[in-house]
Amino acid sequence: MNLSKKVSPFYYLLLFYVVVSFISRIILFFHPITQTSFTFIDTVSVFLFGFLSDFFIFVLISGFLWLYLIFISNSKYYKPYGYIIFGLFIALFLYILSGKSVLNEYGGALPKIGLIFVGLKTFLFGLLLFLPKYRKQIRFWLFSFVIFLYVVLILQNAISEYFFWNEFGVKYNFIAVNYLIYTNEVIGNIMESYPVIPIFSGLFIIAGLVTYFIVKKSKVYIESIPTFIEKLKISGIYMVLFALSLFSIPALASRENAQNIFANELQANGIYKFYLAFMNSELDYFKFYKTVPNSEAYAELKQQLPAISGETTLRQIKGEAAENRKNVVLITIESYSAEFMKMYGNEQNITPFLDSLATKSLVFSNLYAVGNRTVRGLEAVTLCFPPTAGESVVKRKDNKDKFSTGAIFKEKGYDVKYMYGGDAFFDNMEDFFGGNGYDIVDKKTFSPSEITFANIWGVCDEDMYNKAIKIMDKEAKSGKPFFNHIMTVSNHRPFTYPNGKIDIPGDAKSRDGGVKYTDYAMKKFFEMAKKQPWFNNTVFVIVADHCASSAGKTELPADKYRIPAMIYSPGFVEPQYYNNIMSQIDVMPTVLGLLNFNYQSKFYGQDVLKSDYKPRALIATYQDLGLIKDNVLTIISPKQTVKQFQLTLKPNQKVAPEFQIFYDQVPMKTERTDLVNETISYYQTASDILKNKKYQKIN
Repeated sequence: MNLSKKVSPFYYLLLFYVVVSFISRIILFFHPITQTSFTFIDTVSVFLFGFLSDFFIFVLISGFLWLYLIFISNSKYYKPYGYIIFGLFIALFLYILSGKSVLNEYGGALPKIGLIFVGLKTFLFGLLLFLPKYRKQIRFWLFSFVIFLYVVLILQNAISEYFFWNEFGVKYNFIAVNYLIYTNEVIGNIMESYPVIPIFSGLFIIAGLVTYFIVKKSKVYIESIPTFIEKLKISGIYMVLFALSLFSIPALASRENAQNIFANELQANGIYKFYLAFMNSELDYFKFYKTVPNSEAYAELKQQLPAISGETTLRQIKGEAAENRKNVVLITIESYSAEFMKMYGNEQNITPFLDSLATKSLVFSNLYAVGNRTVRGLEAVTLCFPPTAGESVVKRKDNKDKFSTGAIFKEKGYDVKYMYGGDAFFDNMEDFFGGNGYDIVDKKTFSPSEITFANIWGVCDEDMYNKAIKIMDKEAKSGKPFFNHIMTVSNHRPFTYPNGKIDIPGDAKSRDGGVKYTDYAMKKFFEMAKKQPWFNNTVFVIVADHCASSAGKTELPADKYRIPAMIYSPGFVEPQYYNNIMSQIDVMPTVLGLLNFNYQSKFYGQDVLKSDYKPRALIATYQDLGLIKDNVLTIISPKQTVKQFQLTLKPNQKVAPEFQIFYDQVPMKTERTDLVNETISYYQTASDILKNKKYQKIN
C-alpha cells in the first residue's frame, strides 16, 4: 500500500492544527485589544513565519502519536510473547503500587500518575490479548479516542489562547505557567467568568465531527497495519522532521523582532511561548542581561541614594520631628487603573467615593505600578524593592525574613497583619507574609455568618472590610498601634458581587461594575471607620496593585502602569497633589517619613517628599525591566538587549498635564547612556542583593 496513506493520521491532524491556528491568528489580529496597525511586512511575517512555527511545533507534539502508532501490531499478542508482556505489565503495576518505586522518591502526584498510566496500559493490553475476536473493534475505538484527544487539545489550546489574549494581549507567558499551579482559583474564575457549558459543548461537538472525518480518512493505518519496514521508513521520516524542528523553532522565534509587539506575539506559537515561560521562570540577571562591574553599578546607585556606601543599600533614616506612631491601614486595590478615576479623565462616574476622597488626601498623581501582577504590587509596597527578572520575591523559596515595612512597624511596637478576602495560599501570599512576621487574616478565618457573598476569589470587599473593622476594634483596645495591610478581591474577573448595591447588577460580570462596587465597598468601610475611636489616630494609604490591563504596542506601555494612590488622614496629612513621577516602591517610605520614623533602611523606595528625591519610576514584566526618567523609557531585556523610547504626551487629553496618562512611545535614535547605566544600576544591584541574601531584616 502507498506509504502516504499510512501516514494519513499525521497529515490530517497537521492540516487541522494549521487551519485552527490560522483562524486563531485572524481572530486575534482583528481583536479589539490588538490596538495597533500592521505594516505589510509585519502581516506577512505573522502568517508566514507563524505557519512555519505551527508546522514544526506540530511535528514535536505529534511525537506521542508516533509512539502510539508505531507500537500497534498483532505479533506482540502471539504466544508466548503476549503473556510475557502482560506479565511484565502486571509486575510493573505491582511495583509502583508497592510504594517503593523510583517514582516515590520524587513524591507528589507522580506515583499516582504512574499507577494510573501503567494500570490503564495493563488493562487495555489484557483486553487486546484475551479478546482476539474484538481486537479490531477495540483498536478502532482506541485509535478514535487518540485522534479525538488530539483534536480536543488543539481546539482547547486555541480557545485558551483567545481568552488569554482577551485578558493580557499576549500569547502564553509566565502568568500562564503560574495559572497551572493555582488550578482551583483559575478554573473557578473561568467557570464564573465565561459561558463554559456552551463553549465546551460546542467544542466537543466540533471535535466529534472533526474526529469522525479524520478517522474515516486515516483508519487505513489500523485496518492494514504497516509492516516493520514501513514503520522504519515512517520513523526515519519523522526523526528527520523532529531534528529539523528542534533547530527551526528557536530560529523562527528569533525572528520575532518587529518594533510592533503585537506582531511578534501573533507570529509566535503559543505552545512554544508557554514552554519558554516554563523554562525561564527564574531568570539569572547576570546571565541574560547587560551588566557592568558591580562596583560601578553600586557607585551609580549611590547617585540616586546618596546615603549608602559599599555594595549595600543600608542607610540611616532620621525623622525631622518626634515620631508619631499613628495606626496605618494600607489598602491595595485589585486591578485599579488610573484611567478609572474622574481626575484622570474618566467621565463614567464609576469611582465617586475615591474621587471625593482624593480632594481630601495627599494624591500621588504621577505614580507607576512596578508590574502587572498582584504579587508584584504586594512585593512593591511590602519590600519597597525593584521588580527583578523572573518570579516575584513573594513566589520564591527564599522569601522569608526580608527587610519589609512590616518589620519596621513591628520594631516600633505595632501589631502587623495581612488581610485578604480569599485563600492566602493563592500566589504564595500566606508563605510570604507569614514568613515576614505578619499575622494573616484570610477567608479561612471567617465564620459562615461573616460571609454574605463570595466568588472563586473570596468574600466580597464589604465582608472583608466588616471583618477588618472588628479586628481593628480589638487591636485598638490592646493599647498597641496597628499596621494592617488589606488586599481587595472584588475588582477581578468574573466581576461578581452582591446585587442591589450599585446600579450595575452584580451578576452582569461587568468590569465597570467591579470598579464601581469596589468604590462602593470602600465608601462603606470609611463610613464605619469614622465611627470608631481609633479613626482620628489612623493614616489610610490607598494604592492599586496594578492596572486592569497590561496589553500594549510596546514591551512596557507606560499608560498600562499608571495607577491611583493617595494618603488620607484628616488633620494630619494636608490635602494636595504631588505631581512628580514616582514608583509604587516609594509609597511606604513616604508614609514612614510622614510619621517621622527613625530607622535603618535597606529600601530602594524613597520618601518622595524629601528634597533629595530624584523623580523616576520602575516598571517591568517578568523579563523586560524598565526605568522612566526625563520622559524617556529605558528597557533592558534578556540577551543583553537595550531599548529606549521618548515619551510624548498624546494631544487632546481633556485633563491637566499631571493627570494625562497616554503617551506616544517613539524609539530613540540616539542612546541616553546615562539612563541606560542608571537602569542597569537599579536592576543589577537588586539582583545581586537578593542573590547574596543582603536584603534580610535587621535584627
